[in-house]
Amino acid sequence: MWSPTRTRITGRWRTVRAAVSPDGMKYPDVFSGVYIMSPCCLSARGAGPANAANDQALEAVKNPADSAGLPFGLRAQLASAAAWSPNPKNPPLYLDLPTKNGAAQQDVLAKWAANAPLAFIDQYIGNLRQCRAIAIDVGDQDGLRAGASKLHEILDTYSIANTFEIYSGTHTSAVADRFQNHVMPFFSKNLCANAKCR
Repeated sequence: MWSPTRTRITGRWRTVRAAVSPDGMKYPDVFSGVYIMSPCCLSARGAGPANAANDQALEAVKNPADSAGLPFGLRAQLASAAAWSPNPKNPPLYLDLPTKNGAAQQDVLAKWAANAPLAFIDQYIGNLRQCRAIAIDVGDQDGLRAGASKLHEILDTYSIANTFEIYSGTHTSAVADRFQNHVMPFFSKNLCANAKCR
């Protein structure tokens, strides 16, 4: 789906190539700059400790409206399942969760692991070398700090230029400020909009 959509958009409109996620590493012909804000879900996840209450809450969700009362972590798990383990034969949400009836679903966990950037980054080093600029940021109180630091370390190991900032705050601290005063200036500086751009 991505390729035909991309072809149609770039064929009809002039586009500036930018990504605010790790997906930029997969499509260097589309994204020449990558800014990764407080990146989530970088590492492959295991089954983790059993939590019957969480499993029951997730299995009770029968439509999107049912998820509104769930805590953020469980809503994020549903979103991850929709993206990484969709199942057109599993109504009503058409996704598979990593646990079922209290047991880990290894096939689902394998699909999630296949989508973890720290697991697949080595396959895309050549693509990352094509990026004009790469930036990563994360809060010093963000539970995602370790994964973001690891991503930075991997890029450094491969001698891929990148900037890495640990700012004062949590995962959601000053998002509007960070976008306005960090992300937008990054792209303004690093994107090229003339006909000679690669």
